Amino acid sequence: MLCTRKALLMQAVPACLFTLLVALRWPTDAKVDLSGAQAQEVFALFGYGLLATLILLVPAFPATTIVREKNRGTLALLLNSPLSPWSIYFGKLTGVLAFVLLPLIMSIPAAAACYAMGGLSLWNQVLALYGILAILILQYTALGLYVSSSANTPDAALRVTYGAILGLSVLTLGPYQFLQGKDWGAIVTVAMWLQSFSPIAAVMELLGHGDASSHGLISVPGNPERFVILSLASTAGLMLATIARLQPLVFDRPRPQGIITDDRSTGQQLIRRLIFLVDPQRRKSSIGRFTNPVMVKEFRCRRFGSSQWMLRLVAVCAMASLGLTYTSTAGTLDWGVETIGGIMVILQVSLIVLITPSLAAGLISGERESGGWALLQMTPLSTWQIVIGKLLSVVWTLALILVATLPGYVVMIYIKPSLSQQISYVLFSLGLTAIFALLLSAAVSSLFKRTAPATVTAYTLLLIICSGPLLFWMGRDTTFGHGTVETMLMLDPLAAALTVMDAPGFAQYHIVPISWWLTGGASVACLVVLCAQTWRLTRPQ
Repeated sequence: MLCTRKALLMQAVPACLFTLLVALRWPTDAKVDLSGAQAQEVFALFGYGLLATLILLVPAFPATTIVREKNRGTLALLLNSPLSPWSIYFGKLTGVLAFVLLPLIMSIPAAAACYAMGGLSLWNQVLALYGILAILILQYTALGLYVSSSANTPDAALRVTYGAILGLSVLTLGPYQFLQGKDWGAIVTVAMWLQSFSPIAAVMELLGHGDASSHGLISVPGNPERFVILSLASTAGLMLATIARLQPLVFDRPRPQGIITDDRSTGQQLIRRLIFLVDPQRRKSSIGRFTNPVMVKEFRCRRFGSSQWMLRLVAVCAMASLGLTYTSTAGTLDWGVETIGGIMVILQVSLIVLITPSLAAGLISGERESGGWALLQMTPLSTWQIVIGKLLSVVWTLALILVATLPGYVVMIYIKPSLSQQISYVLFSLGLTAIFALLLSAAVSSLFKRTAPATVTAYTLLLIICSGPLLFWMGRDTTFGHGTVETMLMLDPLAAALTVMDAPGFAQYHIVPISWWLTGGASVACLVVLCAQTWRLTRPQ
């Protein structure tokens, strides 16, 4: 891997980006800021940018290293060699770490420049930040290797790894956000430790921005220490679990053949009809005359598209609705509608970014990789039917996720009826964000022959679009002026929803409806690319 173009890019691009961040705020005269405020501002931007870069790049490489060897048959040769599972694992771990540590190493000159500006503590800030990020890389690499050893395909390993990392870094912040300040003792303590799984909380405390979930004076320090403890413990557990799987028996997975329900006796069919709401072993009915066959094919061939998994998703969404309804009722009274609305918007967009690429990034590339596209070419289906069927198979799942949070907004309208129009604008922004994420992921899928790089690209683009402009927002009124920040936020659909909600720190920016037009135009452009590329692929080769 170190001899590829990817290695060159991972050395050159981060070095250029971090140097640019420092150069934007480097003093232009011969004066030194004795207070250190300027260095603190630059170091904060540098720290958040480096954290975002690592979260984007690290999962892509360990998640595919073992599963590719498994599918090519070379893992079986390794397991039958004189090498022990410990040697194989640590060889993989060392090789991947040497690759994913490149962005961290190439950022050292920029960090040294920040320190040279004065006002920074070498041990408590600079070295502490690098220590946290090094442990982060080790943990995420161990997680990717474990998922890679359990998955059957590289794209499935990438989806699970990115999902787990986004959950660890973003979703773990949610419970403590709602529960802090409550007199619930052990529950609040558990939520506090759960929050410490996220590197965001640890980095924010190191950079002097307090707790990621603090409200006023309610804040419990110690997130960096707790993050180190939890990360090292989880890393050790993931390592041992992965090494235990590196045995020749990993390929021996006998499974019962199973019997179709329609082939059972009448009594057994009756019993299963009473027990199962949706019987997974029952033969499916024929596709209707006016039903899109591509959509039905996606639902029946995709694991999470089958009826039993959709029912489980509905149940999870129902529980999420109850939880958000309660937290909206309690939190709105304690902290205000704007703060709770901002939290709900961030959680919703996080779920959209987490789930959409895993469902849509393989719509076209998965067919090309598996050879199923040749079968679609031989059908009388038009390009438009194929595109509509593929997109509808993801729309239903995304709709369930968005509907899950509607009761929370209903409670907010009940508490403060004057917010009805404002919340309707927020829901429109969220729906537009979901459409954009779907069309972007599908367009990326049509441009790749393999699902794994398509999934990585879709996740990277979505995360850059939704979180990149927030780096400018963090440097508002210091590194970047009001106009620059407002212009960058127009490119972020998440910022549009937060602005409409008047979330703290976003109320002073006026980016709507321009942001809606930009997101809508980008969605139309992605749809054009998807249709054009799909039409090209359906032509005789």
